[in-house]
Amino acid sequence: MNAIEIVKLTKYYGKICALNKMSLDVPEGTIYGLVGPNGAGKTTLIKALVGSLQPDSGYAKVLDLDPLKDKWKLRQQIGYMPQSPALYDDLSARNNILFFGKGQHVPDLQKKVDEILSFAELTKRANDAVRTFSGGMKKRVSLCCALIHNPKIIFLDEPTAAVDPHLKMQSWILFRKLAQKGVTIFVSTHQMDEAMLCDQVTILRNGEILAVDTPQNILKLGKTNVKIITNNEEKVSVIDSTPQSLADELKKYGLEKNISSVELHSDTIEDIILSIVQEKEKGNKS
Repeated sequence: MNAIEIVKLTKYYGKICALNKMSLDVPEGTIYGLVGPNGAGKTTLIKALVGSLQPDSGYAKVLDLDPLKDKWKLRQQIGYMPQSPALYDDLSARNNILFFGKGQHVPDLQKKVDEILSFAELTKRANDAVRTFSGGMKKRVSLCCALIHNPKIIFLDEPTAAVDPHLKMQSWILFRKLAQKGVTIFVSTHQMDEAMLCDQVTILRNGEILAVDTPQNILKLGKTNVKIITNNEEKVSVIDSTPQSLADELKKYGLEKNISSVELHSDTIEDIILSIVQEKEKGNKS
């Protein structure tokens, strides 16, 4: 079953094409990563999926609902954390979360607010006005608001930008637990370490999909530099980043005893995504 189905979704801002006939399926219960630089179309796509933006053509289904025609029914089943926290600065963290929880008619709300404040390590600041919070702390409150009603899908737009490493790690532990319970996590990010934590990744550039695959398979698109030192003589070769390619390369040397060092320097996912983008741009120019 797919939690999200997108068919030829297109959106223009004037002459700028933000989404170019985009088609995509997102399976239920997965952590799905949308990766790309600023201006790639990540936020536009999320806004179209939560019903806050009308595409020019194509369509999307979220939980088999139309994000525009079934907007109010859909919003009861999804959580959305925008890139810039949408909070009431004059209210406390607790009252912000209570406000969103009451809007969703969450049962046993006070208890759930206490639990989620504890998770986000905001208990000590729960009654302080949000305007006194740092950007990272506001992100925590915004995440709590998105999760308070136990949604089936959570849309997260750059959820851990400006968040300290500890909370970032805690957030991804929670995301994985939610996915194991069948919740779909749809997350946009430009942080490559987060892309590696997703089950599947779509790479976007200028509103177009460049690649859709698991992070592990995307890594295999890169190259590995193999440096072998034999009797103080250094030999360097470039191979595909697969176990089979490494085995084939080492067979050339028969794994001799006088091989004193073998070093592997593989392309990072950042290198590979940059290479994919550059190849696409070369193709557009030709």
